[in-house]
Amino acid sequence: MSSIEDCLRDILIGDVFVELEKDRILSTASLRQDLGVDSLGFVELKAQVEKRFGIVISEDEFTPENFSTISSLTGLINRHCGSGRSAQH
Repeated sequence: MSSIEDCLRDILIGDVFVELEKDRILSTASLRQDLGVDSLGFVELKAQVEKRFGIVISEDEFTPENFSTISSLTGLINRHCGSGRSAQH
């Protein structure tokens, strides 16, 4: 598991209030359908990702494709930061 994915799980539990144990959140699970993230949750998720990774996600990037799973969001973060960057916990 990458540190980015681990940080995203922390954000989902601590800031978006997904009610699952961390190790039960699969990187391929649908954030909306499987984890129940709603519209406000996606806005909070975007804000927390920007804060913790020191990036700015444009409106063009704030799409269902980029925010569909932990894996897709990790790909977006990697495109911004490079694969070696870790979260700023």
